Amino acid sequence: MNWYYPITPLRFFKGLKGGFYLSRGWNFRGRLELSGRPIQWEGIIMDWKEERVKEGITKALEEKGKKKFEQSMEMIVNFRGMDFSKPENRLNLTVPLPKGKGKQNKVVVVGSEMITHEAKKQGAEMTISADQIESFDKKELKKIAKDHLFLVDPKFIGIVAKNWSKILGPRGRNPIPIPSDVKKTIDATRNNVPVQTKGKYLPTVHAVIGTEKMNEEDIMDNAKAIFDAITKKVSTGNVRNIYFKLSMGKPHKVV
Repeated sequence: MNWYYPITPLRFFKGLKGGFYLSRGWNFRGRLELSGRPIQWEGIIMDWKEERVKEGITKALEEKGKKKFEQSMEMIVNFRGMDFSKPENRLNLTVPLPKGKGKQNKVVVVGSEMITHEAKKQGAEMTISADQIESFDKKELKKIAKDHLFLVDPKFIGIVAKNWSKILGPRGRNPIPIPSDVKKTIDATRNNVPVQTKGKYLPTVHAVIGTEKMNEEDIMDNAKAIFDAITKKVSTGNVRNIYFKLSMGKPHKVV
């Protein structure tokens, strides 16, 4: 028979299968005994701490130095108590930044002749007609996908997915349907950022929320938009911490 002594305060430990467990105590041999049920993190709230967020962004900006290029400000969110090996738990969000990215996204518009003609008038960097989708060069598509977002006429979403999904999906360039207003869609997409979990098991997401030339208040507004979008899909209790960093800087933990 094993005798257990309560631990005060209660402590959480990571189990062998990746879940988090609550300790029941130590048995007489000194071994930690774990309960058989993973803890639900709903009661542990990760609040948005504005002052600490501002401090982290300020520290990150202080490291910009003199680079030959304009660095991006990145937001890193780490999670706990979530099994990202399950597809339903993974994040695949597109978030519009209220204060812009500092660098606008380039867009490719794919669709009928009428759609592509209007897209050119509204400043789209590139257009691809519907009859080019199946034959479009895959090497060229990979190059374009590095720095362009794809807006697609809804009638051709299925064809694009069938032919391009293996290239666009892993690069976070899932096609965005174009509603009736082409101009509005292009303008809105200029400041969108993808927020996606990488791989099956990494409990983290990265998002660009601005550049080193933007002021702190605008970067904070963008960061809050990312946090709000994530916590609509994930409980705040599953957010472990948040970091901010410039492209070439070190990360600063703020939560």
